[in-house]
Amino acid sequence: IRCHSSSSSTSKVYDYEGVKEIVSNPAESTLIIDVREPHEYEQGFIPAALNIPIVSQPDALFLSPEEFEDKFGFQKPPIGKHVVFYCKAGVRSSSAAQLALQAGYESVGEYRGSWLDWEKQGGQV
Repeated sequence: IRCHSSSSSTSKVYDYEGVKEIVSNPAESTLIIDVREPHEYEQGFIPAALNIPIVSQPDALFLSPEEFEDKFGFQKPPIGKHVVFYCKAGVRSSSAAQLALQAGYESVGEYRGSWLDWEKQGGQV
């Protein structure tokens, strides 16, 4: 997916320390979203991360709140929240960030190192 967008609609890039800070100091305003498939998520995930698989559910963020909750069993992330995406190596999370921007989310982040970096750095699971 190629997206040409102005600087006002780009995602914030996080590194390990930035994500660790979110995990250590959870805020109501920020959600961490794991976009790997459920079988990957079950093998371990960043604390408090929600699982919204981007490959099998690319339309997830475009669903109505009711459809989303029926499908995933938890509330759709509100448009006003800061959402930070990660996957295994940073490819799917980048796509998810672009989809979130297209779906109307204004505060979007991506953890480019993703799960491989989190594990390598000894992140809590």
